[in-house]
Amino acid sequence: MHERMNLPLEDIPSLRKHLYQKYGTTLHGLQITYQVDERDFLNFVHDVPLDGLLTPDPELRQVLQRYTQKKFVFTNADRSHANRVINRLRLADCFDGIIDIYDIAPNCKPMPEAFLTALRLTGNQAPDQCVFIDDSPRNLAGARALGFYTVQVGLPKPGYQHPPTEAHAQIARLSDLPTIIAPS
Repeated sequence: MHERMNLPLEDIPSLRKHLYQKYGTTLHGLQITYQVDERDFLNFVHDVPLDGLLTPDPELRQVLQRYTQKKFVFTNADRSHANRVINRLRLADCFDGIIDIYDIAPNCKPMPEAFLTALRLTGNQAPDQCVFIDDSPRNLAGARALGFYTVQVGLPKPGYQHPPTEAHAQIARLSDLPTIIAPS
């Protein structure tokens, strides 16, 4: 926001928080209020090296492979970034597809329309037959309101309750999923 829009650095944290809270994502808010180009924004913010940030987790890979149900990555990022991440983690073959921000446009998580579009794209119109796993209480609340079974990964962010009311269940790491949902 500073480099591309010349906004003062000291204004950015509060603006990001406001846009995120009002529009679901900072990007969505920037598109509406500043007419920011979505592709330029995503290319810029995702132009980060992943080597020092992400390492493959063989345990997670084994856990994901034990679930025979269809599994999709549902992200407010773009497909290119999602592919970079799952390829870096060596999990690409563990998922049946990616539903990205362009697939759900003009909406984004946590908007109900985003979840309904994602359901349609997976071929499943019944949220009560789906599990939604996320670390964002807002996204979890949106999914739960539509009837998804929701699982929060990681500790709740400051200011949120223990256990979170947005999620039906909580796990510390995704590889802990079998402790609450038995593999099929």
